[in-house]
Amino acid sequence: MTPHIEAKKEDIAKTVIMPGDPLRAKFIAETYLKDYKLVNNVRGMLAYTGNYKDTKVTVMASGMGMPSIGIYSYELYKFYDVKNIIRVGTCGAYTKDLDLFDVILVNACYSESSYAKTQNGCNDEMMYASSPLNFYIKEASEDLNKHITIANIHSSDVFYKENDNFKDIYNKYGALACEMESFALFHNANVLNKRAACLLTVSDSLVKDCKATTEERQKAFTDMIEIALESATKLC
Repeated sequence: MTPHIEAKKEDIAKTVIMPGDPLRAKFIAETYLKDYKLVNNVRGMLAYTGNYKDTKVTVMASGMGMPSIGIYSYELYKFYDVKNIIRVGTCGAYTKDLDLFDVILVNACYSESSYAKTQNGCNDEMMYASSPLNFYIKEASEDLNKHITIANIHSSDVFYKENDNFKDIYNKYGALACEMESFALFHNANVLNKRAACLLTVSDSLVKDCKATTEERQKAFTDMIEIALESATKLC
């Protein structure tokens, strides 16, 4: 056990699917897992472990922002011997080429965050997903005949910006969308020699007038969820 996770070590699978919202974790477990059980409820950060197509999988919420996912992913990697974490989340599009509910497989994320520097002195502003994990996710999307866009994104510490410079970030780093967690997740995976990936569904846009409802954010993003779960069956 850790200060933030009450599960026993054997209760956590080697592959963790990690949404931000605890209610989305609950939805995934109830909808897709067999013989699942609640293994964590500390601070309401729900985690469930069950079977997906005979593969043991844990679904655990990360909360919002890099400090939160930084804590949970580090503890899962370091103290529970988790090998793979696949984040499934939402993002805001920086380009008109992305439509509502499009699915992005993150190649790399840029961030102006101090997370990596504070964590271990790393000054890198780009963090990369694990190539082997992305390979299996891409293969799973093809098996399911579900389209994904492979792209760079922006991980931000701030949701409400007074002066949003997203156009500059889009032009300089090729970031097609923005979210708030992947940079810390990828950094932790690098530090601890683990694997991390991120699938995102477009929930709103900074360049088009479209936005998903709260209910849709919890339940409608089934494509990325099914791709993540299918990829888990390919991992060891």
